[in-house]
Amino acid sequence: MDFTHLIGSWGYPGIFLVVVLGNIGLPVPEESVLALAGYLVWAGQLRVLPVLVVAIVSAVAGDTLGYWLGRRYGRAAVDRSAIWLRRPGHVAAAERFFRRYGVLAVAAARFVGGLRFLAGPLAGAMRLPLRSFLLGNFLGAVLFVPYAVGIGYAIGYGLGPYVARVQHVVAALVMVAVILALLSVAFRLARPAAEQPSPPAVS
Repeated sequence: MDFTHLIGSWGYPGIFLVVVLGNIGLPVPEESVLALAGYLVWAGQLRVLPVLVVAIVSAVAGDTLGYWLGRRYGRAAVDRSAIWLRRPGHVAAAERFFRRYGVLAVAAARFVGGLRFLAGPLAGAMRLPLRSFLLGNFLGAVLFVPYAVGIGYAIGYGLGPYVARVQHVVAALVMVAVILALLSVAFRLARPAAEQPSPPAVS
């Protein structure tokens, strides 16, 4: 699909469609589309406030729909979304991350490409409380959408190389946070087993 043509022709409805699809579990380039929208804002073809509102509303709506699909169909919904990852181990790692950090995990997932479209179905299948999910969902959208739109706007000003550096730094920080979180979970799971007293010797 030519997303440049879609957003250029459909405008705000095109943004809404792509972002919703990207949040119910389909691997569409949501970040690239939002960056394109930001560039079109710089070019004067779109207005920044409607772009931000439409993108945030569609991100929250799409992720919430993915959450209800996960609640309704359980692991099947997660597996259907996870086939695009082609790395089954990532799903188990994501489950541990969500179970440990809840709201913060839902918000942070927006900034991780492999987790972004999996967050809703996974949170639903894990029965994460709806209130916690909605809070993390909204927080993540409010932080991620201006970031992604701002990338496209900055590229319009010729700041592409600097934006690429910032993206690498943000991605590195997110990955470090995820790794530390997983190590913390692994340590907590391993520590009780190590602290259990050994069985008495049989005479």
